[in-house]
Amino acid sequence: MRSSSDRGFSLLEMLAVVAVGLTLAGITVMAFVPTFKTQHTTEAYNETLTTLRRARDQAAGDMRIYVVTFTPPGTIVVQQAGAGNTTCPGNFAASGSVLLTTVLPPDVQFQTQAGIPTSNATAPMTPDQFGTGAFAIDLDEANNITGITSICFNPDGTATDDNGSLAGGVVYLGRTGDLYSERAVSVWGATGRIRGWRLYNTAAGNAWSQQ
Repeated sequence: MRSSSDRGFSLLEMLAVVAVGLTLAGITVMAFVPTFKTQHTTEAYNETLTTLRRARDQAAGDMRIYVVTFTPPGTIVVQQAGAGNTTCPGNFAASGSVLLTTVLPPDVQFQTQAGIPTSNATAPMTPDQFGTGAFAIDLDEANNITGITSICFNPDGTATDDNGSLAGGVVYLGRTGDLYSERAVSVWGATGRIRGWRLYNTAAGNAWSQQ
């Protein structure tokens, strides 16, 4: 006859252990969800910065013009302007080889949200004082042309529009419904300088901070 000390776990005891384990696992996953979301935003922001900088550096290295085109909700294509192009092609119609295609995480997209600064004259201002936050992709603010979604990087380091004029602007991205996930990347035409920004809630209200 077997003693009670030799008896294994009952089915009820095993189910209780499994239930506790599943509960703890669920709590752990829920605790990490905000972290995962933040990581996606950071990844998208870094990829946007890297793609633009790669285009600028490649233009200088190859002595060719590269066209960068942003397509909502979250795709960036970098393409050679094409053989023989000495200026940015009309309508940004690149015909050369594609250097790079970047796709943002699906929960992050190019967008602006209510609550971001909209003034380019008084604080808190838009990134590098470009635009009014009306367009998620606004890459020709230097020439007061709104809503342009492409820009050219040239061998001399400048960024221009399809008319050959120096162009600069800003691209916004974030998660829908999460205002403080908003990030921005600005481009200066004369130097091709690329800067990143993050939205913060400050004592003076929502403001962009250069990263």
